[in-house]
This record gives sequence, structure tokens and C-alpha cells, in this order.
Amino acid sequence: MEHMEGLDVAGCTKCADLVESRSRIVNGVGPEDAEVVFVGEAPGANEDEQGEPFVGRSGTVLDDALRDVGLARADVRITNCVRCRPPENRDPTKEELANCRPYLEAELEAVDPEAVVTLGKVPSQHLLGRDVAVTSEAGSVETVTFGDAKLDVLVCVHPAATLYDRSQEETFASTIEKAATMAGTGESGQSTLGDW
Repeated sequence: MEHMEGLDVAGCTKCADLVESRSRIVNGVGPEDAEVVFVGEAPGANEDEQGEPFVGRSGTVLDDALRDVGLARADVRITNCVRCRPPENRDPTKEELANCRPYLEAELEAVDPEAVVTLGKVPSQHLLGRDVAVTSEAGSVETVTFGDAKLDVLVCVHPAATLYDRSQEETFASTIEKAATMAGTGESGQSTLGDW
């Protein structure tokens, strides 16, 4: 049984490994008409437990960056390429990404945001359909077609990258600021990210 109820996936059993490893399907959260949609890779342990994307340390980094450009988590939509936690937090396989792609495309087409922000290598490569050097391409924008919608995809480093490599903080902050500008929301001016 694979189907969607609105923007939520309900009862998908396409990926046997993911069905076994998940405790729930983690659907996107946020307004269904959000101007910015953030796309991560897949739920981790915290997300699987709480049923919401980006709720661990990476989520805190994202929340802080949003606040610094005048946005709240409630202002944006946050989702993932794959909605079920892969075993032992491994990367989703190509087949798993392909199985979940129609759900993501339907969600993006329905929301029709001004900016789709890919958080990290896997979502960047998945949505752009090519190899992406995220650290050097962060802040770049490409237009991609999802169903009947042509959307601007903004490449961004993963929030976790800033936790392990402080040199990524400014890249992350400036990309989040660009997303807010593309959406016509948030504060103008320089972002001032505090210490995490």
C-alpha cells in the first residue's frame, strides 16, 4: 500500500530495508504554501523517534540560521529525499531514493516554493541529477522541473558540516540568507550567526 494523503506519505512498503529499520514514516513539516523548502537526505535516529525532520543537533543549527535571517522554523517547509530512516544511518541507496522521488516531487510541486534548498551532498545530487561538489557549489542556483513546476534549487552545505568544520559556518549562513532573499522574506543585511 503506497499512497499520499495531502503532502504526507501513508503506508509505503516499497523499500524492505527501510520498512524494517523505521519506527514511522517521517513526512515533511511546515506550511503547505511555504516560500522556502529545505530538503535533507533521510531521517536519523532523532527524526525517526520524534516523527519530524531535522530535530537533532543539525536541526538546532538550521533553526539558529533561520532565526538570524528573520525566519522561524514554522515559516519554512522541511522534508527529506527519503522518508524512512535507513539502517544504522547509512546513506539511502539509489533504489530507495528513486522509490521515494515521486513523493518528494509531488510535495515540491504542490508547495511551489520560491526556493528549494538542498542540505548536503545526497539531496543536491539527487535533485540536480549530477555530481555536486557541495562546498564549492554552495549558494549556486539551478532551475529544475518537478511535475508541472519549474523550481529554483539552491545548493547548501549540510548544517552538520558546520559542527565538524567551523570554516563552513559562513558558507552555510550566507546560503540561508540567500534562500531568505530568494523567498522575499526575512531580514536584509548581513547575517550574524552566534556560536553553536
